[in-house]
Amino acid sequence: MVRDIININDFIVLVEQANSDRVVVDSCKFDEPLIAVAFYGSGNVQLTMEYGDKKEEYINTKGLAISFYADTTVESIHTISPSKPLQCVLIATAPRNLQNLPNGEGELFTDLLEQLVCPSDSYVEGPRFYMTPEMEQIVDNIFNNQYEGKARMMFFRSQITALLSHFFWQLSSLDSREIKTPEREKLYQAKEILSKNLDSPPSLTELSRQIGLNTFRLKKEFKEVFGVPVFKYLQNERMTKAHELIRSKNATVQEAAWHVGYDSLSSFSNAFHKKFGFRPSEIKA
Repeated sequence: MVRDIININDFIVLVEQANSDRVVVDSCKFDEPLIAVAFYGSGNVQLTMEYGDKKEEYINTKGLAISFYADTTVESIHTISPSKPLQCVLIATAPRNLQNLPNGEGELFTDLLEQLVCPSDSYVEGPRFYMTPEMEQIVDNIFNNQYEGKARMMFFRSQITALLSHFFWQLSSLDSREIKTPEREKLYQAKEILSKNLDSPPSLTELSRQIGLNTFRLKKEFKEVFGVPVFKYLQNERMTKAHELIRSKNATVQEAAWHVGYDSLSSFSNAFHKKFGFRPSEIKA
């Protein structure tokens, strides 16, 4: 388990990352009541929030941004497994600090997360949604950076500020482009199918058939919800997975290319360079 704790004004930021070759349960409680936003990276770890005789479970956390209020009785539990490592960025502040936050941030919390500022229970879930590609890229940057020491902390601070800005902007615009829940669930299903079949993804027609949504609406609404076309999302997932495999030394460059569906090493290297700005052979573990 790797944990970095960063203090930014009256925000506490916890950056957590963990891999395991077996199932591991990691739990913690909060020292004081907090309003928080958690951003989950590509690990897709399982999250459970337990309080009293109640609990909330989040199975598919990959790419999820979730806001919540939790007091000291709430236990946050991550179930880490070989196929579901932990990647989480938690940004939190105590309700008593809201009026002290700079740049109108306290007003954003009060206006957009009112149910968390005035909670009705020990744990209250606020708005949650899957991150935009820009937000996912920031989270990827946080977990895949190669900075050390003071430069690492400086980098974290800049990325956290950008991530929180994207979150509130996205939150403020959700109502204006809401897609009905049944269709939204089908789009999440399509996203998951692509993520699980990086080496041999279904065609657009086959994907439409599997989720029960015609190709026109799949293309249009997938981009509206996730910010990128279907196969641009697939390409991003392929490169992110390949980066993880190479960086963790679980695969050579050639093996990583095969794992995400590339037979040509040069094509893979070019696509990788286009996304990250450096070649896969330049990754430092």
